[in-house]
Amino acid sequence: MRKVLLMGNPNVGKSAIFSRLTGVNVIVSNYPGTTVAFTRGYMRLGEEKVEVIDVPGTYTLKPTSKAEEVATKMLKEGDLIINVVDSTNLERNLNLTFQLIKQNIPMVIALNFWDDREHKGISIDVKKLEKIFGFPVVPTVGVTGEGIKNLVERLPEAKAGTYDYEEKEKWHEIGKVIDQVQVLRHRHHTFLESFADACIKPSTGILIAIAVLYFSFTAIRFIGEGLIGYIMEPLFENLWKPLIMRLSAFLGSKGFLHNILIGQLVEGEVDFMQSFGLLSTGLFVPLGAVLPYIFSFYLILGLLEDIGYLPRLAILIDRLMHIVGLHGAGFIPMLLGLGCNVPGALACRVLETKKERFIAATLMAIAIPCMAQIAMIAGLVGKYGAKGLFPVFGTLFIVWIIAGILMKKYVKGESPAIFVEIPPYHLPYYGAVIKKLWMRIIHFLKEAFPFVLLGVFIVNILYSLKIIDFLGEISAPLITRLFGLPPEAVGALIIGFLRKDVAVGMLSPLGLSLKQLVIASVILCIYFPCVATFTVLVKELGIKDMFKSTAIMISFAILAGGVLNLIL
Repeated sequence: MRKVLLMGNPNVGKSAIFSRLTGVNVIVSNYPGTTVAFTRGYMRLGEEKVEVIDVPGTYTLKPTSKAEEVATKMLKEGDLIINVVDSTNLERNLNLTFQLIKQNIPMVIALNFWDDREHKGISIDVKKLEKIFGFPVVPTVGVTGEGIKNLVERLPEAKAGTYDYEEKEKWHEIGKVIDQVQVLRHRHHTFLESFADACIKPSTGILIAIAVLYFSFTAIRFIGEGLIGYIMEPLFENLWKPLIMRLSAFLGSKGFLHNILIGQLVEGEVDFMQSFGLLSTGLFVPLGAVLPYIFSFYLILGLLEDIGYLPRLAILIDRLMHIVGLHGAGFIPMLLGLGCNVPGALACRVLETKKERFIAATLMAIAIPCMAQIAMIAGLVGKYGAKGLFPVFGTLFIVWIIAGILMKKYVKGESPAIFVEIPPYHLPYYGAVIKKLWMRIIHFLKEAFPFVLLGVFIVNILYSLKIIDFLGEISAPLITRLFGLPPEAVGALIIGFLRKDVAVGMLSPLGLSLKQLVIASVILCIYFPCVATFTVLVKELGIKDMFKSTAIMISFAILAGGVLNLIL
């Protein structure tokens, strides 16, 4: 099967064009031997079925990062290249085009953002550009689908480029091409361009960022709570609970098998948050309590990504991130970690140096609870209002700052300045947003669901064999004296390694005071990542650095828990 490669600089709209070409059924894979992900799908080219690969964005075929190295290797596997070019920034994009021409692979250029080009007062002679390069050049607008049909129809005309040049004269030759095909004319800023400028100026950008984040998380909570209250809870209570109760009666309402499948009955009924059976809590936590928040978080995140706001947010908070030894792009793993720490850990690879990746990964694991855990913490202490929520998240922020300052000082290595491409604002293409949302939800279910069931199963076994009680006695000096928690809380700490949201839920039936709930929630957030995140971090950091990161987490968990017990 022939392979069509979508290649271009970052932020040139490749994902939107990829979605238009391939439809819904796509596969996300890691390139062999690396953690760099790419997306592939299929399309019909006449009577032929071809594979379409969205290659990681690259500025050059002389790699300066792991993603660019993968893009260069994938080039050897392609039969045809669609070079996606930002028509509003032609000169910079042609640098990659000129390098691709040297590869002698059939190629077509997709001049994307064709609508924005007109708004910016840029005229491009497409026919002359085609004549110069010797292969098709097609204007496109990935968001609206304009030009996509013409692009597909012209793919059979793809040819290896005929433009010859000396490498040392490349930029001079690019300038000559630009002079022949591009004309600029004066124009005034549009509203979106003026707003884009305001988003990165501290005087206005901070207020805009606060407003964007406030409305984003308000929308996340509104959608998440709505899905839980109006769909998931009624489904479980009205349809699933009667079936579980019948099974409970059939099993005799007690016994080892009943405890594993159904869990403990609360006042003769199944309680989906407290029974801790595989078919009760094991199903409700990931599907009923967590999935709605994951859905809403990734929906809003996808919109912010496609609109083009996230790079501006990175630029805006660059100075704050330097306090903890990172630049503004280090905020991206933190933001993704709020949805799920696993993609947050994977996002650390966008940072250039080993020091930055170590600091970002450790800070995210220490002080950035995932949306599932946030939802469970809000359920536990949210009823107390700010008196319950502020100590938890305020402590996490303080720990984030202190840990970052210490690692910035003592971790060896460099933290370079930020270098990030800022795309123009665009209306999001709903197809790409929905596709990314679907892939992220499937990824969450694959990662989370088995570990939730495993966690519930293990805690039932440990309780049945009285191992939890034994561990509680051994750890009593630490748990009860230093943290002020009851010995029963050790069960939540153990299960926290499997699923932190489940572990937080285990605190609910223990009858803890507000002080104890705050301390336990903070310790669970800091002391160790869940096993899925831990596995990813081992791959990203290496075993040696992961041991260092783990030591930092445990140290701050003990320190934070002890201090909170003293001052609250």
